[in-house]
Amino acid sequence: MRQLLLLFPLSVIVQAASAETISGKVVAITDGDTLTIVDNDRKRHRIRLAEVDAPERKQPFGTESRKSLAEICAKKSAVVETVGKDPRVIGKVTCAGVDAGAEQVRRGMAWVFAGASLPNSPLPEMEAHARLRGLGLWAGDKPEPPWEWRKRQDAAAKK
Repeated sequence: MRQLLLLFPLSVIVQAASAETISGKVVAITDGDTLTIVDNDRKRHRIRLAEVDAPERKQPFGTESRKSLAEICAKKSAVVETVGKDPRVIGKVTCAGVDAGAEQVRRGMAWVFAGASLPNSPLPEMEAHARLRGLGLWAGDKPEPPWEWRKRQDAAAKK
């Protein structure tokens, strides 16, 4: 047990060391939580916003969520602090000084991704505020989280 406790801080250091920063210009918005950045070396990076999940394009509020992310980030300078891959790069994205994921949640255009928010993250409180005010997707009767919508779509496709 003691050996495991000693290894835990090392794993945190290794994860922190593997994180990188990507800077560039946003050239495409795929949906409410995915965008493409071209860096200074002209390399394209497909980025998924960390900690959030937005409605899919064919899901209710999918188009509105995509348009919202475009307002926040399209054609703007962006900095990405990477946190992982899925195969896209997953990262905290700041566009022209605005935290894109947090702004999407604040506007009611994305859910906090279940189990993926960081400790002490302000996002769950921002989501609760958007829900209470009926902002964005929370204006609907029963908004369906994207992970449940995708699961239902996959099940229907297998029939």
